[in-house]
Amino acid sequence: MRRSRSRDERRLYGDLAWTWPIVSPPARYVREARELRRMIRSRAPAARMLLHLGCGGGHLDKTLKASFAVTGVDLSPRMLALAHRLNPEVSYRVGDMRTVRLRRTFDAVVIADSVAYMQTERDLRAAFRTAFAHLAPGGVFITFVERTPATFRQDATTRLVERRGDLEIVLIENQHDPDSADTTYESTFVYLIRRRGRLQVETDRHRLGLFPLPLWRRLLRETGFRVTQVVGEPDRPGARGNATFVCVRPTGERNL
Repeated sequence: MRRSRSRDERRLYGDLAWTWPIVSPPARYVREARELRRMIRSRAPAARMLLHLGCGGGHLDKTLKASFAVTGVDLSPRMLALAHRLNPEVSYRVGDMRTVRLRRTFDAVVIADSVAYMQTERDLRAAFRTAFAHLAPGGVFITFVERTPATFRQDATTRLVERRGDLEIVLIENQHDPDSADTTYESTFVYLIRRRGRLQVETDRHRLGLFPLPLWRRLLRETGFRVTQVVGEPDRPGARGNATFVCVRPTGERNL
């Protein structure tokens, strides 16, 4: 068993990236991608060019590429290798959603669950500024809120079991907030990997951001977006599921 090396290892995006298509296969993202397409089309019916910041292994892109010309950006070369294999017709490049500048604009920009890795208000604002800078006037920006301080459940633990041929992966995830006064929490993973019955145990730890919905709204508006809709969980104890912000870049605004 490999010991934790730090409080933010993110091995899922490094040496454990190969497990991603197994534990979270592309078929699970079809419904989510279709809902994204619907929300984009409802505000920009002619949208064609889409930028996906934090695209990971390209599982959303597999469905989105049928409706949009997709460009994907991610920090992990190993995830991008998986994405390119799955979607060879999509343009992918390595980049940080807080700082990347492609010197072009798009009809729509999406930051899905990868926005959870923004650990500070400064990080979150920077990601929104990147989205704004790449969005054409009248374009649509969509992003997700997975957890807020009100909806976070201390030590919530999930388990899934996936099989592919003679390979079985049991993935256990535990979420823990060691300091409620800051803006982060920890997500710890334990992988039980069995090949023909032989067990391999791996661990991974991720540090993620935790911000109240009013802060999201304020930062989006300060960036220049017009928030047109918030779909999903209200910011209250016991609520489940994601909140989705649907935003529009007003016409007549300058790039950041």
